[in-house]
Amino acid sequence: MGFTGFFLITFLIVHCFINGMIVFGDNGETFNHWASFMGTNWIVRVMEIGLFAGLILHIVQGLILWGQNKKARPIKYAISKYREGKWYSRSMGLLGTLILMFLIVHLYHFWTPSRLGGLLGIRTLEETSLGIYNGQKVHNLYSEMVIVFQNPWIVIIYVLGMISLCWHLLHGFQSAFQTFGITHKKYAPLIKGVGVFYSIVICTLFALMPISIYLKWIN
Repeated sequence: MGFTGFFLITFLIVHCFINGMIVFGDNGETFNHWASFMGTNWIVRVMEIGLFAGLILHIVQGLILWGQNKKARPIKYAISKYREGKWYSRSMGLLGTLILMFLIVHLYHFWTPSRLGGLLGIRTLEETSLGIYNGQKVHNLYSEMVIVFQNPWIVIIYVLGMISLCWHLLHGFQSAFQTFGITHKKYAPLIKGVGVFYSIVICTLFALMPISIYLKWIN
């Protein structure tokens, strides 16, 4: 669980960095350039398979852990004030489920048209291509973002998804270190602080992207 957690934490940094290129104000040219690279480079595509495998494994591990915890204590605490830990540390299953629902929406909006649009007829490359990159037509994901985030309800769904992710990471980040036995009292406050900083910054940046496009802060 900790290993797959570290893997997904690293992916979020890369994903946030590339998505952040929409702020360059060049009509999405830089963003589309790197999005196309991520979608056509064979090394990245192999890593993408690993990403999906890691995500599925993380979900399965979470379900197994939830089942083990439930089996270990089939009867709930009689008095809730004696429970240990923050509420989000006791609600990882719920938060994980909300994030999974968000991911399905997110993949439908961006990954599916980009990777499978031509096969599924969602939107042809001729209709959304920006130009030529490495001899191939480039899918205009920037234009896709502008279209998707015109709907305020979708923006709200994305923001709520990032709030759920933030709560999930607040516990998951330090738990990943704890899984590997890195729990020394000397380093625990530092790890917790980095985890809080990482969770808030990454999720805030992700949430600001749909908000910025909807409010037209980014042209």
